[in-house]
Amino acid sequence: MTMVLGKPGTDGLDEAVAALREWQDDAAPMQLHPGDLGWYWRFGTEATAAAVRTWSRDGRTRAVGLLDGPGLLRLAIAPDARQDGELARRLAEDLTNPERGVLPAGKAHVDAPAGALLHTLLAEDGWRTDDPWTPLRRDLTEPVEDPGVRIEVAGPEQAAVRAAVQRAAFDGSTFTDGNWHAMAAGTPYTDARCLIAYDDRGDAVAAVTVWSAGPGRPGLLEPMGVHREHRGQGHGKAITAAAAAALRQLGSSSALVCTPSSNRGAVATYMSAGFRRLPEVRDRYRDR
Repeated sequence: MTMVLGKPGTDGLDEAVAALREWQDDAAPMQLHPGDLGWYWRFGTEATAAAVRTWSRDGRTRAVGLLDGPGLLRLAIAPDARQDGELARRLAEDLTNPERGVLPAGKAHVDAPAGALLHTLLAEDGWRTDDPWTPLRRDLTEPVEDPGVRIEVAGPEQAAVRAAVQRAAFDGSTFTDGNWHAMAAGTPYTDARCLIAYDDRGDAVAAVTVWSAGPGRPGLLEPMGVHREHRGQGHGKAITAAAAAALRQLGSSSALVCTPSSNRGAVATYMSAGFRRLPEVRDRYRDR
């Protein structure tokens, strides 16, 4: 059978999440994580389903993509399919041709796992590389140090606080407690936690959401932010350490995060919390 491009719909999201969980591996390049879908779920189940694309053959999912914005597809590929010529050619065709319903005409970006054959085909078709991103990983074999601040796991009662810290950490954020409840109702949040850090005065100063992909697989930090009025006091390091500890408790083998290489402060914060910098990665993009 040939490769089939599909939209899973709300009934098919669990299958896409399950595939993403299965494909996470410490030995593999960083790629779309079930936590990425989980964070997108803040817009609701229907919006998440509308943003997901799958590529399947013989009834088996071979790739999952998330339209994380109007012109950005974030992609995960099954480990045994990254050099699959048929899949790479179909992906390249679907990503290049707007009428396929994946990416629009004009400038568009693709975030694909490093080393996948797709990169070669896109480069041959004129896709260029964009600014670098830095992935970072912390091994969770050993216990994580105490963060040194009060950490609370945010449940429904703390949703408004979690949302307020998010808005105070990211300029332009519109995250609300309603978004939190939508996110928490999603399948990926079954293995996720929202953490809030408090200072000595009892102020909420930082927050993070962590996403497990299951025992023995790498977990993800997405997103992590420090309240703009409480920066420069080590709260980023503290909440990042707390995130690693939470993922270890959930059974994750490691903790992953990725940030633009130009954000040197974020890279330094993650490294101060025991994360190791991995080789830089770059999106592919086209202007037409």
